Amino acid sequence: MPKQIKPGKLREGARIGIVSPSYWLEPERLQRGIKVFAELGYDLVPGKTTGLKDNKCAGTAQERADDIMAMFEDKSIEAIICARGGYGGNRLLPLLDYDIIRQNPKIFVGYSDITGFLTSMAQKSGLVTFHGPMLSTFGNQTVQYNLDTFHHVLSGQSNIRIYSTKTCQARTLKPGIARAPLWGGNLTLLIERLGTKDQLDTSGSILFLEDIDEKLYAFERMMLHLKNSGSLDRIKGLVIGEMLEMGDTEIPFGMGIDEIVLDVCGELDIPVISNFPCGHGKYQATLPVSHEVEIQANGQNPCIFIPESPVV
Repeated sequence: MPKQIKPGKLREGARIGIVSPSYWLEPERLQRGIKVFAELGYDLVPGKTTGLKDNKCAGTAQERADDIMAMFEDKSIEAIICARGGYGGNRLLPLLDYDIIRQNPKIFVGYSDITGFLTSMAQKSGLVTFHGPMLSTFGNQTVQYNLDTFHHVLSGQSNIRIYSTKTCQARTLKPGIARAPLWGGNLTLLIERLGTKDQLDTSGSILFLEDIDEKLYAFERMMLHLKNSGSLDRIKGLVIGEMLEMGDTEIPFGMGIDEIVLDVCGELDIPVISNFPCGHGKYQATLPVSHEVEIQANGQNPCIFIPESPVV
C-alpha cells in the first residue's frame, strides 16, 4: 500500500468541487445543498456530472470518472464532495488515475456507494478520504451535528472526540479501547469487493459498517460472509453504524441487529460499538478512512477519538 498522504485542511472560503459519481441528484436538492455551503462562505464549483443524466446515473461511467479527475487536477479546488450515492460507482474505479490523485491530494467526502471510491483511493493512492455527509444530506435538511463534525474533522484540529446524539444513541456491545487505522463503509459495497483485487485488507484495522434497506437475514448473511472470508479475523475493533430500514420477514427472523452482531462477532476479543451515527441516517459523522482513530467503548456514551488531525 502506498505511503499515507493527508489532504490539506478545509480553509475558510475554500473552493469545493461537487461531483456525481453515481446517481444524479434532483436539481432542487442540489441547489439547497449548495446554498448551505455557500452561506458558510465556501465557493461551490459544480462538476459537469451535476447536470448530466444517463438513465439513473449522472452521465456515462467515463464522463463521471473524467469529472472526478478534473476536480483533482484543478489546482483551485481544495476539496471534493459527492452530490449523492446510488449504484454505479463500481464502473468508475478502473477508470481513475490513482497516480494523479496521489500527486494532487485533496479532501474527498461521501458515503453509501461512495465507499468504493473512499477505500480505493486510500488503498491505491494513500490518500486519507472521508466517510461523511454529501450534498444530498443537506439537500433535505440542515443538521447542526453534521456541520459541526464535518468542520471539526476537516479543520486541522487534533484530539477530536466524536460522540453520538441523544436521538441516535450509540451502544457499547463489547467494552474496551482500541487504536488502529479506520477502514470500512457501506457493508454491501465491502461485500461486493471480496474475492477481487480491490478487496479491503482489514488486518489490524478498526472496521466500521453501515447499510440501509436490507432484510435482517440478509444482514446476517453478509456478516457471516465477512467472517468466513477472514475479514474479521485480525480486526482490533468494530463500529456498527446506523442500520436503517432493516426489515423482517412475515415469519420473524428472531434476532435484531445487535443480536446478529454479537452472534457473529461475540467470540472476538475486541471492543464493539453499535448504532453509531454514520451512514444513511439523519445524523452523519465525518470519519477519516485509513487514518488512525481510537474507539472508546466504555460506559453508556461510547465515542470515536481522533488523536491526530487527518488533514494538514
